[in-house]
Amino acid sequence: MRRSPARYVSVLAVAGTVLSVGAAAPPTAPAAPVPVKEPVAAGYGGAVASVDADASAAGIEVLRRGGNAVDAAVAVAAALGVTEPYSAGIGGGGFFVYYDAKTRQVHTIDGRETAPASADSSLFVENGTPIPFDEAMTSGRGVGTPGTPATWKSALDAWGTKPLGRLLEPAERLARDGFTVDATFRSQTAANEARFRDFPASSELFLPGGQLPVVGSVFKNPDLARTYRTLGSEGVGALYRGPLARDIVDTVRTPPVRDGATRKVRSGDLTERDLARYGTERRRPTKVSYRGLDVYGMGPASSGGTSVGEALNILERTDLEKATQADYLHRYIEASRIAFADRGRWVGDPAFEDVPVRELLSQRYADSRGCLIRDDAVLTSPLAPGDPRNPVACATTGVAAPTTYEGENTTHLTTADKWGNVVAYTLTIESTGGSGITVPGRGFLLNNELTDFSFAPANPAVHDPNLPGPGKRPRSSISPTIVLDATGRPVLALGSPGGATIITTVLQTLTGVVDRGLPLVDAIAAPRASQRNQATTELEPGLWNSPLRTELEARGHGFRQNPEIGAATGVQRLPDGRWLAAAETVRRGGGSAMVVRPAG
Repeated sequence: MRRSPARYVSVLAVAGTVLSVGAAAPPTAPAAPVPVKEPVAAGYGGAVASVDADASAAGIEVLRRGGNAVDAAVAVAAALGVTEPYSAGIGGGGFFVYYDAKTRQVHTIDGRETAPASADSSLFVENGTPIPFDEAMTSGRGVGTPGTPATWKSALDAWGTKPLGRLLEPAERLARDGFTVDATFRSQTAANEARFRDFPASSELFLPGGQLPVVGSVFKNPDLARTYRTLGSEGVGALYRGPLARDIVDTVRTPPVRDGATRKVRSGDLTERDLARYGTERRRPTKVSYRGLDVYGMGPASSGGTSVGEALNILERTDLEKATQADYLHRYIEASRIAFADRGRWVGDPAFEDVPVRELLSQRYADSRGCLIRDDAVLTSPLAPGDPRNPVACATTGVAAPTTYEGENTTHLTTADKWGNVVAYTLTIESTGGSGITVPGRGFLLNNELTDFSFAPANPAVHDPNLPGPGKRPRSSISPTIVLDATGRPVLALGSPGGATIITTVLQTLTGVVDRGLPLVDAIAAPRASQRNQATTELEPGLWNSPLRTELEARGHGFRQNPEIGAATGVQRLPDGRWLAAAETVRRGGGSAMVVRPAG
């Protein structure tokens, strides 16, 4: 890194304090104040960054008891299933990237949800026409086989040191005793209120007494506490076989809709055999070299590693450190546009598609695409893809296809331990609130992850690698990323929620730290732009209201406003050996960064 962020952390290093997750007040009484969130912390013994203070505290608790980064990541993820149930949980899936300090190697786990064995390319087509997205989103049809519990088992079996039951204890306690409702939880509940009211189990859980939860009140989920206890004692196999698996299948195949509901809720075709056959995949991480650093990411079925990597390779030829802010944003936007054009044509589940990962990540291919960028003009979207197997300099050789829709939720956590191990883990149930359907008596929402498939080809003239198929994993934009220095030691790890904006959020944050010299917390807080091979680029208000917008519009850029893009977290190894954890300062109500032993 060109500039150390150490100068920033001395003010806020108090974020390492562990917050109580003990017994809460009765549901009708006001709770203790919402745990204080601090966006940055520095110190020793390990670090955790997530969107939620209770979840980060769960990870710190594990680290203080001798657990490693993998153990802490599982504990944080389970706690987020309680406090951030609309973003993640055991009804969903995700991607896990791990750096092993002993071997100095990066490993990944693909815990993506899978389509039922009966699925084909017409999964979301009826009478020759794709069904409306809203109807697919709130249905059994959109539910894939959950991968999160299997991811925990795969990670712990390979690299963990503590039993699952012990790691679930903080989350079980949170679910049983309750957590303090904040404004974000209430607003996300309100956004889902109409959906939740149509499913009795969701309404009973998330609208206690028929009302929206009040900020400052205690929210409890005893059903989820019992489910965690079952997984802790019986293992995660209890979700894939037996009574819990049958409850999931019954809920998907016959969604429990309230009497009188007018919503059309389609059933799904998930079976107990689909659950029993589910398995995670150990994937080779993607890798590119950028400014002398090695950047590792998640390979297909995620498009995160290939897209971030290709964009970085394109930007490698430009000195972004010396560029003006307008030139920097212009280059970043155009590199993102090109990467998304190639993503749409080439990336899908590698069990079904021949994904040219090595070629997409070659500097030769990036150079053939990067020379399309001009400083005095803007590329037009949808931009046609190139052919990574046969690069043609400064030309597009394919047929353009628009970027398909992808929901903008999920959550990300980052952990590090005293031994130097690091985890970047992004998990999701897809839309905010997933399918909207809670498994009765079990306390968790089911995902609607299959809506990440293309419902139909974006352009009939172009092969679409992301159509549904039997047992297929839908393409994801999840981009957990770990950066190593030339000696193979970790420098930085980060990730974000946000659907397809995950890729641009990670790319902008990385270049903000590496090229622009920003402290990690400032790079995370910086106003964002997101270009995804679309006619206009999304801007957060900080850029929308900036003179930079006018300057970029003069070059030909078109913009639309997005009030919030992503919600990143990360950890960084400082030159003096301390860990720095960083999270959002404002987005989603701010994130929570903690370390085991604060030292500013």
